Amino acid sequence: MAHRRVTAAAAPGEQPPSLPPSLPLSLCRAGARPGAGTPEPSEPALRRLSHHLLAHYQKGTRPVRDWRTTTTVAIDLMVYAILSVDEKDQVLTTYIWYRQHWTDEFLKWDPDRFDNLTQISLPVESIWVPDILINEFVDVGKSPHVPYVYVSHHGEVQNLKPIQVMTACSLDIYNFPFDVQNCSLTFTSWLHHSEFRDINLSLWRQPELVKFDRSVFMNQGEWELLYVLSSLQPFTAICVSVLQVVIRRRPLFYTVSLLLPSIFLMVMDIVGFYLPPHSGERVSFKITLLLGYSVFLIIVSDTLPATAVGTPLIGIYFVVCMALLVISLTETILIVCLVHKQDLQPHVPEWLKHLLLERPTPYVCEDPRECGAVEGTRPALALAGRPEGSAALQEVLRETTAIRQLLEKREEFRDLARDWLQVGYVLDVLLFRVYLAAVLAYSITLGTLWSVWRDA
Repeated sequence: MAHRRVTAAAAPGEQPPSLPPSLPLSLCRAGARPGAGTPEPSEPALRRLSHHLLAHYQKGTRPVRDWRTTTTVAIDLMVYAILSVDEKDQVLTTYIWYRQHWTDEFLKWDPDRFDNLTQISLPVESIWVPDILINEFVDVGKSPHVPYVYVSHHGEVQNLKPIQVMTACSLDIYNFPFDVQNCSLTFTSWLHHSEFRDINLSLWRQPELVKFDRSVFMNQGEWELLYVLSSLQPFTAICVSVLQVVIRRRPLFYTVSLLLPSIFLMVMDIVGFYLPPHSGERVSFKITLLLGYSVFLIIVSDTLPATAVGTPLIGIYFVVCMALLVISLTETILIVCLVHKQDLQPHVPEWLKHLLLERPTPYVCEDPRECGAVEGTRPALALAGRPEGSAALQEVLRETTAIRQLLEKREEFRDLARDWLQVGYVLDVLLFRVYLAAVLAYSITLGTLWSVWRDA
């Protein structure tokens, strides 16, 4: 009925019925829709600028208007952490904050047209990005993906991203655990490095600013960052950027777990020389030390770095210490053989008496009863030399003479054993001094070398 009242003709002299106030006149026209006649709100400046920059952008070509123009890419890095140093495979794993900067001539705009916008972030997949790689790169690390780059209204593009870098490095472990490693990261364009000079590299910051920048470095691990050397070096027709990461190992753990136990065992070996050489305790003590050092080397073998190109000095140090223990045991066995009393020992050679027994202090009997027993038999032997006529006395004389000869022979054996004992004592002292001098000289040499390397 309402529709009929709207479309019916008005009576003569009457005004046409008006439409309800809630129903606009435009709705009565065919095909009209709400809001069609109202102006649409303006599109946000970020969207308009993004559409303006990427609508006709060709990311497959280098962003220059003149192909003879070289695109200069400035690079920079900051070391965040040293993750691992694999001496066996010669691989260094670092976590760095990497930055690239270049000018894209097709990403420029007037800020006045876009609500004074001077910087915008764009998807990295939508624009041209230089193919800058690291020559020493050996494996893909677990790096987070950063999908955007920053672009300024002058066309300057900044690509900032964290990267886990696994690079080949010539690791010198000779000075372990006081070693300093210098690993190079050579940044270059993988494709644009020919004589056309499409891309050239430069340094974002001055080398002196990069060298001692530890603002983001986490230094709680085994390695500490000394400095980063940055330079440009010629490579074919262009310059490449070389950044040398210099790191140093913290030696405290290896000093406590490797060097100190070895030093303690060597000190105990030196103290073992004060045991009496004529007793068998010194031999068993030296053998125990040698076995203990062998077990120690088996335990620490997994801690030492293993490479196919060289042996660290600490490995040579352990081998020499083992050799010194063997020499010490051999010397002890020799001295025990010399001082051990045997009935069939040969006489001391004259050259050995002249060399060892003339200058040293004469040997003093350890047991006074031994010396007194030999001296007390001489009067009885002297009395046995008087001649007697009777057969009984002749028999007593023969028996006394046999006893005298036996005692003289025993005294000769005792003198012989005493001479060898004196030779053994003198030789033991001399060999101990030589051994001690060798150990001290070896220790001082290694300590000096390691101190120089530590403070270098």
